[in-house]
Amino acid sequence: MRVILAMAATVLLTGCVSSTMEATRSGSPSAQMDSRKSAELIAQCVQFSWQDEAVFGVDASGYLESREQGGFTVHSRDAESFVDIVPKSAGTRVDYYAQKNDSMALRRKAAAATCL
Repeated sequence: MRVILAMAATVLLTGCVSSTMEATRSGSPSAQMDSRKSAELIAQCVQFSWQDEAVFGVDASGYLESREQGGFTVHSRDAESFVDIVPKSAGTRVDYYAQKNDSMALRRKAAAATCL
């Protein structure tokens, strides 16, 4: 029974996060960055760097998801910050989105940039 409740809660939260990200994507990204590295390598790096408690404290979270359109999305809890990582012919494009322009968002953007 606990497993079913946990799975239901996860599905509900995923739906909320997805709708938040879709609404944010309707605008322009906070930053666009390019790299010659593979999308998978960048996605894993961003996820790992966003989980660093020494940098992000109790808000250290990085969730990695595959995108239906190809590539990956790495997002923080509640999708306050996320990156869409899209493979291109000559490398990878990284679109960074942030709901707020605070110090946490700037740290997440800087951490993503170090993965390029």
